[in-house]
Amino acid sequence: MTTEVTEFLEDLDAGVFDQNVSREVSDVAMGVVNSGRKVKVLSPLDLAQIGDSQQVNIEHTISFIAPTKRGKRTEQDTTRTPMYVGVNGKVTFFPENQNQLFGKKGEVPSTNS
Repeated sequence: MTTEVTEFLEDLDAGVFDQNVSREVSDVAMGVVNSGRKVKVLSPLDLAQIGDSQQVNIEHTISFIAPTKRGKRTEQDTTRTPMYVGVNGKVTFFPENQNQLFGKKGEVPSTNS
């Protein structure tokens, strides 16, 4: 299974990234309609492995230049979210397979086989 994009975007920065993109697209679209000028909203994702783990740190940036009636307005916001890489590269906020942390009575299972 591959990465579920909607869930992935909602997990970035605990949902703040998704909200920011929605707000910025709306703000910029209104500026385009009011000014008649064309603009771009950019959102690059930079991924880097965390140590030797099955995790990546995802740096996500929203940047735009929005037209205004008398000029332009610019903004850039960068945040980072650590995520797990599972089977077939599926990227998720939580690992796909988690070991049992506690027994039925709250005891910590032995690590010895």
